[in-house]
Amino acid sequence: MIQTIPLRSPVALVWASEILRTGGVIAFPTDTVYGLAAMAFDAQAVQRLYIIKGRTTDKSIPVLVGQLTDLAKVAASLPQAAKKLAQAFWPGALTLVVPKHSALPKEVASGNTVGARMPDHPSICALMRLTGPLAVTSANRSGGPNPLTAEDVMAQLDGYVDLLLLGGACPGGQPSTVVDCTANPPAILRHGPVTDEAIFAIVNRSQ
Repeated sequence: MIQTIPLRSPVALVWASEILRTGGVIAFPTDTVYGLAAMAFDAQAVQRLYIIKGRTTDKSIPVLVGQLTDLAKVAASLPQAAKKLAQAFWPGALTLVVPKHSALPKEVASGNTVGARMPDHPSICALMRLTGPLAVTSANRSGGPNPLTAEDVMAQLDGYVDLLLLGGACPGGQPSTVVDCTANPPAILRHGPVTDEAIFAIVNRSQ
């Protein structure tokens, strides 16, 4: 059985951060779906995410940050479009593909880019201010239904995760919009809660 603790517990974030720092994998709610997380700079822990999900390693894992300043730890540089979109929609359901920082292990992303996002979930952002950036993917088996509740996570991943933070149903219920900011013009790779129209209105806005 997965160890669980309510996210509102006063010891939940400290316990979760300790597990992550020692190479563990945890699951928690976000503003979109429940996520499966490991420390972004711990290659061995990130590798566990692929094993737990039954996912091939050619698919990159996004990195979540708890504060804008941590984006510099994830991105080698920030295209102008990424700066505009982050300022407009973060925290929120928008993943930005940016040039990958050389410190990120290949297990997170084998290519030259990485997806980054700041979730609109104050408790999870507080956790990441304790841990730093986290490699986070949806907390389901590859190809399985999106996990919107803790029960969904347990149904698919029971026995594989070191800790599950209980935070009720995710309000979004849909994976984030993904925009490749390394392309010119930026390209929408996955449609989601942030609309195409809203994205291009910001990208095309003059300084």
